[in-house]
Amino acid sequence: MRALDIISAVLLIIGGLNWGLIGFFEYNLIGAIFGEMSGLTRIIYSLVGISALYQIFFCKSIQQRARKK
Repeated sequence: MRALDIISAVLLIIGGLNWGLIGFFEYNLIGAIFGEMSGLTRIIYSLVGISALYQIFFCKSIQQRARKK
């Protein structure tokens, strides 16, 4: 589960940075790399959304696993 926690956190960071770029500079990095709304872009956006849901629903257990380390 720890690997899933890390992957989820990385995807959220990527998504957050992309939204920051869109908000401040009107530049969509994911869209620029993979194409505007290409299949791969939609998959990346979907994974970021799923990661956010994972972090929301499993927040307590993620914190407990981090403390055990």
